[in-house]
Amino acid sequence: MDQKRLLAAIALSIGILLAFDLWKRETTPAPEPAPAVAQQQTTPSAGGPAVTPASPGSVDATQAAAANRPAPERLVIDSPRLAGSINLRGARLDDLVLKDYHETTDDLSPRVRLFAPRNDVQAYYSQWGWSSGDGRTTVPDNETDWRAEGGPLAPGKPVTLSWDNGQGQLFQIVLSLDENFMFTADQRVVNSGTETVSVLPWARVRREHTPVVAGFYILHEGFVGVLGGRLVETTYKSGKSEAESRRGVVMEQETGGGWAGFTDKYWLAAINPVDAAQPLKATWRHVTEGGQDRWQADFATPAPQSIAAGATATLGTRVFAGAKEVHLLDSYRDRLGVTDFDKAIDFGMFYFLTKPFFYALDWLFKLIGNFGVAILLFTVALKALFFPLANKAYKSMARMKMLAPKMTEIRERYKDEPGKAQSEMMALYKTEKVNPASGCLPILIQIPVFFALYKVLFVTIEMRHAPFFGWIHDLSAPDPTNLFTLFGLIAWNPPLLLHMPIWAIIMGITMFLQQKLNPAPPDPIQAKIFQFMPLIFTFMLASFPAGLVIYWSWNNLLSIAQQAWIGRHERQARQAEKVLTRAKR
Repeated sequence: MDQKRLLAAIALSIGILLAFDLWKRETTPAPEPAPAVAQQQTTPSAGGPAVTPASPGSVDATQAAAANRPAPERLVIDSPRLAGSINLRGARLDDLVLKDYHETTDDLSPRVRLFAPRNDVQAYYSQWGWSSGDGRTTVPDNETDWRAEGGPLAPGKPVTLSWDNGQGQLFQIVLSLDENFMFTADQRVVNSGTETVSVLPWARVRREHTPVVAGFYILHEGFVGVLGGRLVETTYKSGKSEAESRRGVVMEQETGGGWAGFTDKYWLAAINPVDAAQPLKATWRHVTEGGQDRWQADFATPAPQSIAAGATATLGTRVFAGAKEVHLLDSYRDRLGVTDFDKAIDFGMFYFLTKPFFYALDWLFKLIGNFGVAILLFTVALKALFFPLANKAYKSMARMKMLAPKMTEIRERYKDEPGKAQSEMMALYKTEKVNPASGCLPILIQIPVFFALYKVLFVTIEMRHAPFFGWIHDLSAPDPTNLFTLFGLIAWNPPLLLHMPIWAIIMGITMFLQQKLNPAPPDPIQAKIFQFMPLIFTFMLASFPAGLVIYWSWNNLLSIAQQAWIGRHERQARQAEKVLTRAKR
């Protein structure tokens, strides 16, 4: 009965793995096209974003009246890693291209565009502004034309945006940019009037579409932030559901410091306060207008600022808009005090393994210049680290294989007495000092290592478009070759289920060879099931990142060499024992 349950469990597990792999292949969406090459809308927008964070989706009252106005001026952004511009109408950072990253491995492909204007189908931008706190003070809105003093905006060359409301209040935004992806905005209101005024400063990141997400359960995409010292993650799906029950608010929290924004697989747009001690309210929002989703993450003062006559009120915020590079996020965390900023990268539950693995691979890459070779050397280092443990397990497996004839003899002798056969087996294990469960140890060790390395390859941008040798131009993507097209000789685009690349085949062969070195399961039915495991894993890993399949294949080869070496020494030791026993007789 126990054996039947075991076989049923194995069959069910294999069925679940195959079903999940098939589902993953068939439901994985195509990557989101970059706004740089996105088709422009041919119809007017159903509504623009609100100026006040409190109502992120309301239609601009002045939008129709401004339809015939001249095109707005733009402030050029010129830095080593960013190109784009700021729309001076509304003070929106809505045009941003990452110079170091292309859409594909082809250097001639378009560069990745992170931010796009409101009239783009993938509108995505950051903005700074104020709301009136007393209902009397005129504040800038989406149609306000700001005046830029200086430019272009570049590292070490800040630019001041100014606007006078004609009531005695001068609004200013002093913008600066570092050599990477961090913008800093110092919002000021200079009250030259004769009365106290009240305003509410805010900064936000706004996304006027729902992006196509990768859809993998091991990767978070959507709202992300560290608020109150705690990492908070909300997907677009759950955020929309939450907003429907809370009048457009997904979540809000008063906090000192922290950060909040939107994360994609490799890119991040997030706000954080300059002064971590200043209390602010962080809010995530969602509304649907005209069938279009509008998402927003914003920081604002918890209450309006009262500005006496002759006084000045300020609010300093930063906006990160760029690639989630591990060392860069670490430096912002350490230098600028952005709490747990590195957690914008979804290293997952094995964070304690995943991040050290990345550091080790990155160090080897800088030493060698090839991430694929770094993975191979890293695998050797892991095998050396676990060598004593694996050595003990492989010795036990080698002894088990040598005991196979005796085990078969016991099963045949007591085939009608299962209890007796089991007790004889246990006695044999005790006499020969063999642990039948020790063969599982290398696999158990490999599971968290495999998953952690999978995360590194999948979520870190450093692995994106990293080449190996030959036809592998991107270790983070599946091997593009396919057996069913004779590796490119046949002009055919087979379904995803029939994607069978070279490296997956190599992995399957090495797994089969390794299995031959292991002792066969005592039950014939179990042995037949396990014979199909290399084939099953070959199909499963065919759609995994090439770097992971290369790791698994190389690890199998190292294990084969280790097991063969141990098996040879065990046979020699067994023969020496026999010779010694005969000599004593």
